[in-house]
Amino acid sequence: MERVWGGRRTQPLVFEPLFMERVWGGRRLESLFGKRLPSAALIGESWEIVDRPEAQSVVYEGPLRGATLHELWCKHREEIFGNVPNGPSRTGVSRFPILAKLLDAQENLSLQVHPPREIAKKLGGESKSELWYVANAAPKARLYAGVKKGTTRETFTKALAQGNVEKHLHALELKTGDAIFLPSGRMHALGAGNVLVEIQENSDTTYRIYDWNRAKKRRAPREMHIAQAMQCVDFGDVEAITAPER
Repeated sequence: MERVWGGRRTQPLVFEPLFMERVWGGRRLESLFGKRLPSAALIGESWEIVDRPEAQSVVYEGPLRGATLHELWCKHREEIFGNVPNGPSRTGVSRFPILAKLLDAQENLSLQVHPPREIAKKLGGESKSELWYVANAAPKARLYAGVKKGTTRETFTKALAQGNVEKHLHALELKTGDAIFLPSGRMHALGAGNVLVEIQENSDTTYRIYDWNRAKKRRAPREMHIAQAMQCVDFGDVEAITAPER
């Protein structure tokens, strides 16, 4: 993020990344991007730009060292950001509208959905659409997005109860350099072997639907949000992505 101060353009603002441990994470952010990861931790996400109540980007060098992104947004908005609209907020607090991450998926992420704006208001969450750029993809790495032809809410619900939903998911093979847009309401899961750059709305509302039977593999079960998710999933989203942008 380039800084404009006193009418002069100066060096970019550089922020400290925030590392998030995830059960599906790994260590490739270290080898691919030179990140200094906590030792022995499985890091799934590096939050590069974030302005949220629970997480803040902090400038780590230069005269603004120690300032948070939220402080800059509130106190020096015009000089630094120019004419950028507010991000969504449940509390009415003005925040930077974008959250940028790096993701390292060594295992499949949960099958999940982010709520559309009107449903998010009803459920007390925040809407979230996102763009993925595939920085590195292993051979045959996949993305699951939307449903296959013939899948209905009823057939999916039955398969979910049986723990066998994969046959209903539309799958695509990803390659390094691909780009994917995932609007809110699109059920999706990132497959193992992908490293992404993710640019998203400033939201952290995710409703998990299915976790690939991790608990049966002696892994700690994670909370599911099936009731909320089923209010958000667009079952008309049938094989909408035919190929990633390349």
